[in-house]
Amino acid sequence: MVLGAVVHICRAEVPDVAEVAHEFEGRVAFVGIAGRGEVPEMRRFVDDTNIGFFLQVVDTDGALWVSFGVTSQPAFAFIRADGNVEVVRGSVPRPELEAKAAELAA
Repeated sequence: MVLGAVVHICRAEVPDVAEVAHEFEGRVAFVGIAGRGEVPEMRRFVDDTNIGFFLQVVDTDGALWVSFGVTSQPAFAFIRADGNVEVVRGSVPRPELEAKAAELAA
């Protein structure tokens, strides 16, 4: 079961996403997908926000984003074990993120 956070997370969202990722570590995989930027800038963001503990993917041409139908950030893709994907365009409040992660972990 995988939760993919398809997002170049805004700094304001980082604390909640990081805490939920820690809470579900080992049960739900979080993946940060940074796109349409420069790699050094993306690395600084990950380092500055301490989110390097979960997988980070660089999508410089935006192809991965497009495959999920994402045209702007933030956005989240919740990917179930059966391959079903739910994309949420925009921010996801922490209670909803926790609920989605709990569904994926069940």
